[in-house]
Amino acid sequence: MRPLLSTLPYFSRYRGRMLLGFLFIFLTGLFTVYTPQVVREAFNLIGNGIAQMELPVGERHMEVPERLQSWTGWTGIDLQAKLDGPMDDAALKAKVLWFAVFYAGLFLVFTLLSGFFLFLTRQTIIVVSRLIEYDLKNDVYAHYQRLERAFYKHNSTGDLMNRISEDLSKVRQFIGPAVMYISNLVVLSAMIVWVMLDVNVELTLWSLAPLPLLSVAIYMVSETINQRSMATQRQQSRLSAMAQESFSGMRVIKAYAKEDQVVARFRLAAKDYRKTSLAQAKVDALFMPSIMLLVGLSSALVIFVGGILLIQGGSGVTIGNLAEFTLYVNKLTWPFASLGMITSQVQQAAVSMERVNEFLGTRPTITTQADHLPAVKGAITFRNVGFTYPETGIEALKNISFHVPAGSTLAITGHTGSGKSTLVDLMCRLYDPTSGEVLLDGTPLREVSLDKLRTALGVVPQDVFLFSDTITNNIAFSLDPAPDIKERVERAARTAQVHQDIRHFPNGYETLLGERGVTLSGGQKQRVSIARALVREPHILIMDDALSAVDTATEEAILSGLRHAGKGVTTTIIISHRISAVQAADNILVLRHGRIVEQGNHQELLALRGEYATMHEEQLLEEARGK
Repeated sequence: MRPLLSTLPYFSRYRGRMLLGFLFIFLTGLFTVYTPQVVREAFNLIGNGIAQMELPVGERHMEVPERLQSWTGWTGIDLQAKLDGPMDDAALKAKVLWFAVFYAGLFLVFTLLSGFFLFLTRQTIIVVSRLIEYDLKNDVYAHYQRLERAFYKHNSTGDLMNRISEDLSKVRQFIGPAVMYISNLVVLSAMIVWVMLDVNVELTLWSLAPLPLLSVAIYMVSETINQRSMATQRQQSRLSAMAQESFSGMRVIKAYAKEDQVVARFRLAAKDYRKTSLAQAKVDALFMPSIMLLVGLSSALVIFVGGILLIQGGSGVTIGNLAEFTLYVNKLTWPFASLGMITSQVQQAAVSMERVNEFLGTRPTITTQADHLPAVKGAITFRNVGFTYPETGIEALKNISFHVPAGSTLAITGHTGSGKSTLVDLMCRLYDPTSGEVLLDGTPLREVSLDKLRTALGVVPQDVFLFSDTITNNIAFSLDPAPDIKERVERAARTAQVHQDIRHFPNGYETLLGERGVTLSGGQKQRVSIARALVREPHILIMDDALSAVDTATEEAILSGLRHAGKGVTTTIIISHRISAVQAADNILVLRHGRIVEQGNHQELLALRGEYATMHEEQLLEEARGK
């Protein structure tokens, strides 16, 4: 249960409600213990009445137990007076009948009170479990947001979702039902055993004799439940990941007509999950009947040993005590029978919390060490920067140095795999360089607040992602609510050359996009993404191959709009393998295998007759062939 100790701070937030819940558990147990005592007195009264019928009328006498007088003193009824007076057969039967009805009413009152406090118990402890689940989910989700990009490369989306949903649901089963049942078991067992010992020690020891066997069974099966729970949770995460991946890649699956193959692969994984979950269910299924058998054995011992003591006499055991002990053992049936369920819930919750703690224990490596930059202007400097991806060991950048003055435009080009996108990741501080340093306005990025840095950035990623929301909300994603938000959205859309496309949609800017923006074409998605970056009027605009899906005329219109809107104000970084997109930049870097091989403006690089000039000629030939 060590992983579950991390839930203690959450319990402390609601300690008032938890203490109230434990009080209700005590009151539930108190009235639960009273009901068998009512049955005992009823049996003894009826037995005494039958015995009195065999005596002469003059020798008949019945007394109300002193304990019953103390129970019912608050009613104002003189119970002994109900037994005094004539003792002929008709009167005796009437007295016994009256007390039988009285005991039945008392039994009903105690049962109702026990049920009422049980209801209040559930309304406190179970509600607390829901509140803690809510807090846990929020904390886990917030922690996910703080983790860097490398974390999401190592872990599948399905596994992340499973830990915040299924795993936390199992933890809630411990926080609510398991804690309630454990507390109820402890309180009720202590009360019942105390009362049983007060009545007859020998009979109590015989009735409780099978319970040590129960403890041994629980101890032996706990480790098995733990292992099988872990295997089941892992298989469930695998299923969730496969389902999420297939839904996201449905276009590719259908394009290659691999539906049957994907279904077969999922069926195989589901078969493994069925195997592990059935193995766990088999342990649970065998455990519960075993507990019921041991509890049934206790009932048999009560009747057998109690019957012998009753026949022998002198032990103080009455017929009412046999009924009372039988009810007490049955009252213990559910608490002890629930041990199987509790054990399973606790083990599953411990496994799930261990999985959740595994992520909660992951600390982000990209953090704000200090904030020594008063305000962002937009100058970017790379000094001898090298970078190796930690997960693969691939050296992506080698000894990169350049400077981008604030308000200027830098273009980066090169063939696929040359390290262009890695430069963007370092500028956004999604990674820290392995060697060298990146500076913003002369201040190392490690000494700039992450919030300040990323608030100053407008990034158009290579892999466009749009939310399942309206076009307006997608473009205004980075903005706080403001009166002029619609005007700013439309202005950004015009600059991104997507305004006319949006106008032709039936609902215009309020058009709802499908998941990942599937409603739009590739070029429209790129332009909406550009508008989203422009609407916040960033100090630094980074476009990572953001014009690959638009035609040359639209590309030129977008770039012209960017030059006009951000001239001298916004530092613009354009990454593209298309010369037409980078040729107007103030400075152009040409990368190959992670190194800068050429640097200069368009005319200077053409004059070098090097790699840039070769790329330019190749693209001119491709355009000529296209025409």
